[in-house]
Amino acid sequence: METTLNAEPVKKNIKIDFKDSKYATGRRKRSIAKVWVKKGSGNIYINGKKMIEYFKKPNLQIVVSRPFNVIKRENEFDVRCFVKGGGLSGQAGAITHGIARALVAFDSALKPALKKEKLTTRDSRTVERKKYGHRKARRSFQFSKR
Repeated sequence: METTLNAEPVKKNIKIDFKDSKYATGRRKRSIAKVWVKKGSGNIYINGKKMIEYFKKPNLQIVVSRPFNVIKRENEFDVRCFVKGGGLSGQAGAITHGIARALVAFDSALKPALKKEKLTTRDSRTVERKKYGHRKARRSFQFSKR
């Protein structure tokens, strides 16, 4: 009986049928998320991984599932999304924006509830550019009198 030293876990490629789904694009900071939403059992897949595996921090998981909590339908929709660019916080915000827009495309009666929570609006805040003569955007170099 042989044992292998380099036993890596076998990565299962998750195949889900998303033929009768609604598509939307979400954006936040430098992140862009392509999101597909369909009726299902509440599974959220991000870049081929489950949401719990992709976002380890619980606060980011809460941010992603927020549109479903607002409309009180936590386990009624399956989500598949591909996100790129930016950091984890921006990616979570982009996914949230995409899910909200896809839910509005799925059922336009959900728009008032999602719009009231400002989930359908793109958050336009981005990083301010660095200015010359400064250490960062607004932070100056340390002043020395002597």
